[in-house]
Amino acid sequence: MDINEVDDDDEFGFSRNYFLAKEFKGSTKKSNHKLSDIDLVEEQELRTAVANIEPKHEKEVEEVVRSYKTLYQRWVFKLRCGFNLLMYGFGSKKALIEDFASTALTEHSVFVINGYLQSINIKQVLIALAEVMWDQLKAKRKNSSGNLSRGAQQPFNSRSIDDLLEFLDEPQMEEKESFICIIVHNIDGPGLRDSETQQILARLASCSSIRIVSSIDHVNTPLLWDKKMVHTQFNWCWYHVPTFAPYKVEGMFFPLILANGNTGQSAKTAALVLQSLTPNAQSVFRVLAEYQLSHPDEEGMPVDNLYSTCRERFLASNQVTLNSHLTEFKDHELVKTRRHSDGQDCLYIPLTAEALEKLLLEIS
Repeated sequence: MDINEVDDDDEFGFSRNYFLAKEFKGSTKKSNHKLSDIDLVEEQELRTAVANIEPKHEKEVEEVVRSYKTLYQRWVFKLRCGFNLLMYGFGSKKALIEDFASTALTEHSVFVINGYLQSINIKQVLIALAEVMWDQLKAKRKNSSGNLSRGAQQPFNSRSIDDLLEFLDEPQMEEKESFICIIVHNIDGPGLRDSETQQILARLASCSSIRIVSSIDHVNTPLLWDKKMVHTQFNWCWYHVPTFAPYKVEGMFFPLILANGNTGQSAKTAALVLQSLTPNAQSVFRVLAEYQLSHPDEEGMPVDNLYSTCRERFLASNQVTLNSHLTEFKDHELVKTRRHSDGQDCLYIPLTAEALEKLLLEIS
């Protein structure tokens, strides 16, 4: 038999099977099941069930983690040489990194950033870090009877981010191997994931007296950095350290996808934010919340109506004051804006009526 003839038969058979499969697939009935039909459990119930899962292979995991501890001195040596450490691999690295810091970095100041938190103010982090370095420099100069430079003066709150980074990069440490170690749990966390924050962290990592020990868990984390950031500023030493440990602490701040929406939890989170605001701002928020509860069929409260009500109750004497409150609400995602059918902007609180009622009780 001719080889070409066999090939033609195989190709015909493949084509025939392909179209038969398409025809059969088209004749099958489509499922009527919807995602909304899934009976989801409450979030707290699901978290309790997850917490009660018995760990497996404990001896093997302990042996793996013990092997990482033999690398501590090598990690310290890398830090002294000017490198920063990046830990990756399946499982939470939080306990491992904290154990490394508490046992091998006792001679150095350690500063911790929890990147898994939803909102982190990077400027406040720099201010706190500058204060740590200021105290350290004062102690060193006191022992050596030296004087600090005029540029290193408190307070740091009034300084810009560039000024803070410039102060942190001043070569004022006397010992070459002396540095401040910054522990960043999940440098790819939601509060640190934006480009501007990553640029600031990269500049911080390049400071002469700063070293960073960080962990990552997101598969696309390297896409956050360009070549200069990786090799020149961060100057990473990558270590594959899978711990197989559950993300208990990190997972507390993320909603579970198999859990039902917990209105009580949403109200409690919003209440914590509102309690950090001024009483006047809380009163403005209450006006908007009461309007939304009493007008459930409307798209929101018009801005002009809110301003008129606040003026009547002596909560805002002018539009500028009201706008400052609204900006604060929007920054914390407590209030959102949408276009009314008649063209005017309306304000609404992205919570259910049940959650909104609980929120008013929380802040009363």
